[in-house]
Amino acid sequence: YKIPQIENLGATLDQFDTIDFSDNDIRKLDGFPLLKRLKCLFFNNNRIVRLTEDLEQYIPNLEVLILTNNNITELGDLDPLVSLPKLKTLSLLHNPVANKQHYRAYVAYKLPELRLLDFRKIKQKERDEANT
Repeated sequence: YKIPQIENLGATLDQFDTIDFSDNDIRKLDGFPLLKRLKCLFFNNNRIVRLTEDLEQYIPNLEVLILTNNNITELGDLDPLVSLPKLKTLSLLHNPVANKQHYRAYVAYKLPELRLLDFRKIKQKERDEANT
């Protein structure tokens, strides 16, 4: 059985720092209750095309978001991630957006606290180029 959407996470009572939703049919990153303890989310091999706005209201302490092998296509689709101030690691490998021109520069500019993008360190040179 593949999970089609995120729901009923309130039943976890915010007891987990990592949740793995890999290998499902999730299309949208939404449906979160307030999960203050959550630091890592894995969504490898889903069908995610959209990220909901206001993620910081639900997962304010998220540090790692792995979205490898999904269907995120446009740079603007990543803008909701700006609201996650503690996000340090992001993977968008094998998403159409990762093939866009200026992809790394765009993400580095939008997410200044991010340290790893697609499991590669963001270099200061990339940040400098993104800011010009």
